[in-house]
Amino acid sequence: MLAAFDDAIADGVDILSVSIGSNNPQPDYFEDSIAIGSLHAYRHGILVSCSAGNSGPKEGTVSNVAPWLLTVAASSVDRDFTGPIVLRNGQILEGQTVTPYVLKQRFYPLVHAADVLRSNASVNFSSLEPSQCLANSLDSSKAKGKIILCMRGVNARVEKGREVLRAGGAGMILANLPSNGVEVSVDAHMLPATAVTSDTGENIIAYLKLAKTPKARLLPPRTHLGVKPSPFIAAFSSQGPNSLTPFILKPDISAPGLNILAAWSGANGPTKLEFDKRRVKYNIYSGTSMSCPHVSGVAALLKSIHPTWSPAAIKSAIMTTASVIGSDGRMIKTAAGKVATPFLMGAGEINPTLAADPGLVYDIKLDNYCDFLRSAGYNMTLISITIGVNAPCARKNHMKTSDLNLPSIAIDLSLSRSIQVSRKVKNVGSAHGIYIASIEEPSGIKIDVFPSKLIFNHVGESRRFNIKISHYKEHKYAKNGYSFGSLSWVDGKGHNVRSPIVVKL
Repeated sequence: MLAAFDDAIADGVDILSVSIGSNNPQPDYFEDSIAIGSLHAYRHGILVSCSAGNSGPKEGTVSNVAPWLLTVAASSVDRDFTGPIVLRNGQILEGQTVTPYVLKQRFYPLVHAADVLRSNASVNFSSLEPSQCLANSLDSSKAKGKIILCMRGVNARVEKGREVLRAGGAGMILANLPSNGVEVSVDAHMLPATAVTSDTGENIIAYLKLAKTPKARLLPPRTHLGVKPSPFIAAFSSQGPNSLTPFILKPDISAPGLNILAAWSGANGPTKLEFDKRRVKYNIYSGTSMSCPHVSGVAALLKSIHPTWSPAAIKSAIMTTASVIGSDGRMIKTAAGKVATPFLMGAGEINPTLAADPGLVYDIKLDNYCDFLRSAGYNMTLISITIGVNAPCARKNHMKTSDLNLPSIAIDLSLSRSIQVSRKVKNVGSAHGIYIASIEEPSGIKIDVFPSKLIFNHVGESRRFNIKISHYKEHKYAKNGYSFGSLSWVDGKGHNVRSPIVVKL
């Protein structure tokens, strides 16, 4: 990977899109090849956009946490591929599918995977495994010609379809677990199949328990646009807090990563499994590896509009113009229906149109990252060796790590009554601008910004401000909790330069 970074730098690229994450984030920046390679890229004016990882909904799993990276979470889009299920009792349940195979429009026997197991199936009967359609777990004599209800988990979704096909099943319904919520990932299964939410799966299980001869049919799929609410943050998207440097908020931004249509390599079948001999030019796929290139594309657009902008300026424009409001006019939520925090979506959902004209940007030079690394305890010699010969890291400037000029603020108030941090913004909007601070205080936290008014007289002018973050007296906090808010600089002319604030209590 380091060689690939070097080749890209030598080629003179403007943006690097790195759809690579980790289940276990590296414990040190200089043991992380992506962190090292991207810092070299930053030195050459290249923005590196990276996947946050697919280890959600577990907390503290976000990867690619270096502050010079643009780390991308995954969200849904306002499009579904509906594949309804009709039960024999007349119920019509919503499902989603992109499988190219369609059942004949008649009712088929419907069974739960746990009821058609082989007698010698090697599954853990004290867990969900009997219902998860694991390899060689289904009895062909019991499953043949039936629609099988399988539960997500343990093995890949497409492997469950393969097992139902092996056992002679006519089709499959794949139900989410509660942890997946309404996040329905569709796949090009090798048999007729549709996927459903956890609530719909529970409805089907209830029907199976009550019906004497349960039957169902799977309707052909259709594309449905304008789905509300959208987006929501995908359950698989890795979450903060940042396990390496907690005062650096990660992820930075969210972008479409659920059920994304894109070109596909002819070297693999659409399921990527060895037995899948099909070849397609396009496929539907999910992951932060899908959301990352969306942001990389927007970054390339901004670089073409503003060719002199630094990687930090582009990152700032993308983050400070992001939206936290969904298509229903309410706060963006998770797949489980809870309000999404910055630990899930960073500054919010990317908005390419607004990012082209952010008004103000938070810029960072390479030597600021040298100061950050030094303040984080890294040896100066090691920093210089890692970044490269003649890197501008010679000065011995001491900086609080929380003062790194990021377009987000994350601090730890668990050991003190108040903390003050500093930021600097540069005017990239109109020549004459007046910006007023607008604060959404985290619960139980007092925010003071001074000065609270920034006046700019020309483009390129910079202004520094300070933020004092302190506890309100007598406020009761959740143990080991976090509180979330924001600071926005508003000029009344369409610019709302918003930064998320995260406070550990």
